[in-house]
Amino acid sequence: MPKLLNQFRSFYFRNYPDNMEVQIEYFAVFGGLGWDIDTTKPITFLIEELILQNFSTLNDKIEELILSQNNNKKLLRALAIGDRRIFSAFNRAGLNNANGGEALNYLQEKGLISIEYSREEPARSLNPNHKLKRSISRHRISHKVLFSQPFIRFWFYFIAPHTKDILEHNYERLFQDFAIKQNSYTSLVFEELSEILLNYHLRDSQILSSGSYWDANIEIDILTVTDDEKLYVAECKWTNHRVNKSELHKLELKCEKLDVEPTQIAFFCKSGFSKELKSLAGKTLALYSVEDFKALLKSPHKDELIEEFF
Repeated sequence: MPKLLNQFRSFYFRNYPDNMEVQIEYFAVFGGLGWDIDTTKPITFLIEELILQNFSTLNDKIEELILSQNNNKKLLRALAIGDRRIFSAFNRAGLNNANGGEALNYLQEKGLISIEYSREEPARSLNPNHKLKRSISRHRISHKVLFSQPFIRFWFYFIAPHTKDILEHNYERLFQDFAIKQNSYTSLVFEELSEILLNYHLRDSQILSSGSYWDANIEIDILTVTDDEKLYVAECKWTNHRVNKSELHKLELKCEKLDVEPTQIAFFCKSGFSKELKSLAGKTLALYSVEDFKALLKSPHKDELIEEFF
């Protein structure tokens, strides 16, 4: 996470976007490039001007990074568009544990991805003489993958699938795809940044464990445990709709199924919150808007304006 935070700060102090919504949206696309980005221009204009018109140069660099290996390319594509679980990415990419594992190890060693380890406990029968149901025993705990730079994920999410059209200077389908999926795509970066912001507010405590939580039945965007036995759960909504009380109820049900009692529930939202939900905010319910992400910014030294792969 510190690397993403450094990239986030570097992007801000290089480009000074007008507000945090613009910062997050543009960072989700261009983060890690280390380029000056005119965030007053529409994001689609910048994608065409900076990425599509420089496609050959960028593609050559990415091919160099992945050694032009098809398995590396297929795995990055599967990880970019899927649920980030390693086994499901292998299946989506048509890879097995051997060649998929080889590609995964290379991409990790190259610094393109990192592993987010599952905190799911292996299923056990309450009666040691009884076998688990087949559907449960066959469930494999799967770790997830995070991209080290937002731009690398953007490339394999939106650019690589449209390579043929791009080479023909036909961008229509790419931008149609982007218009439909932009919010969904940005959600992951927003979730990663939300975890950083939550943990920033818990900085007086020692964090024992933090990250998303998933098992066979439940997914929670953020679950953080501190050394004083406090537990924080959070959901992140990068949508054009306000979060209302029904979302709180859904998260409370997840906590019940997981058999945990959170010290605090938090919501991070792009578009704000309903009046009813705002009225409930307090010690046990925290609501964060995009402008709250200003707390992650601090004036860096010149050498903290980091460059990445490009």
